[in-house]
Amino acid sequence: MELSTPLQYAADPRAAADEAAALEKAGLDAVWVAEAYGFDSPTVMGYLAARTERMRIGSAVLNVYSRTPALIAQTAAGLDALTGGRALLGIGASGPQVVEGWHGRRYDKPLGRTRETIELSRRIWRREVIEHHGITDLPLPPEKGGTLGRPLKLLTRPVRDTVPVYVAALGPANVRMTAELADGWLPFLYVPEHAAAVWGGPLAEGTARRDPALGPLSVVAGGLLAVGEDAAAVRDLMRPVIALYVGGMGAPGRNFYHDLVCAYGYEKGAAAIQEHYLAGRKREAEAAVPAELCERVCLAGPEGYVRDRIEAFRDAGVTMLNVTPVGPDPARLVERVKNWL
Repeated sequence: MELSTPLQYAADPRAAADEAAALEKAGLDAVWVAEAYGFDSPTVMGYLAARTERMRIGSAVLNVYSRTPALIAQTAAGLDALTGGRALLGIGASGPQVVEGWHGRRYDKPLGRTRETIELSRRIWRREVIEHHGITDLPLPPEKGGTLGRPLKLLTRPVRDTVPVYVAALGPANVRMTAELADGWLPFLYVPEHAAAVWGGPLAEGTARRDPALGPLSVVAGGLLAVGEDAAAVRDLMRPVIALYVGGMGAPGRNFYHDLVCAYGYEKGAAAIQEHYLAGRKREAEAAVPAELCERVCLAGPEGYVRDRIEAFRDAGVTMLNVTPVGPDPARLVERVKNWL
């Protein structure tokens, strides 16, 4: 099992990059850079490329609406060149609030757009001359306003002819497609005890259609990391995060995170979180988050407990443990946990 961390994108990116470089020296294998509607991730990833030497650098995630498939492929190829072959491309559909509210794009065909981005990116990295007509038309045909476009191939030669593609997916159809096409999977609010019941079917169905040349699907999941006799208190730091996603990331009936927590068996808690959050009662929403859920999405407690949690994630199929170290010495914590893997 490998070890990675999400870059704290809401913080000063240079300070966050300095911390990531220190974690690399402690044994970290990869860092994931989010985007949401804050700083763009490719700029930060380029800076990380210059600040690091060994660990891989991934986007988690670039949404498939605000950039064309060709630009996503170019970005991944550029990062791969800067890092000497250490790039990881994490993509996803994001959600309608960001796609429509921030990027002004219609939120439609999320699975088709993701599939198309994966397939086109791989063709582009192989430097094929691209002619494709689907959700995206390359080149743009005359009936859609095209006049001077012609089929092109990537101008520069990539360091690698493929970059590992990871997909952020939660719903059954998206997870099924991820298991079929992607190199890796980026689930969120992952509870290893419930993973097989929630995603086992879609993963098996997608794997049955998977090209053996891709190898096994990598799974990146984890949570807040803290080790010590009083570390269990760290679990409560997840309350506002869970309340935000389960309560506020989508309207009732159209919230993937709410549906996921219900599938885990916390239907009453999910309903209370959403009711409070949408009414503006954020503190009450946080209080409604089940303590067991906070515990299971974290690795926080005494050493023996944390080591047991690591094994729970491993047994569930996680191949890269993605942790956010909490404490006065994150590098020491990463070094310590790395030795347990």
